[in-house]
Amino acid sequence: MTAFLPVEALASLSPQAQAMVAGTGAQVLHAQADSMPGASSISSEAVAASFGQLVSEGISKVNGQLIGSQVDLQRLAMGDAQNLHQIMINLEESRVSFQLMMQVRSRLLEAYQDIMKMPI
Repeated sequence: MTAFLPVEALASLSPQAQAMVAGTGAQVLHAQADSMPGASSISSEAVAASFGQLVSEGISKVNGQLIGSQVDLQRLAMGDAQNLHQIMINLEESRVSFQLMMQVRSRLLEAYQDIMKMPI
């Protein structure tokens, strides 16, 4: 089994992460401007909605990469492939994206289990 390369995976997700940070910053500024002067956080519903949207978009992106890789493999099997190197690069990108998604899933499950074990 090959080793997981988190630096390359994070580099491929940096535009999405930058958009998330920019969007969250705008939400915080908007919430601060609309709320009382002492309030400095956004509502939990907004955080949950943005987190859910972020997870959903990430899964959709990984699914799209996997489907694209499947199509490339089918074209390669039929002999329609023009650029073998690009197909291999796309396959590796989809593999790394899927591994990253599985790592995030594992970390989220561990965090959830840790929270559930906390005494009230």
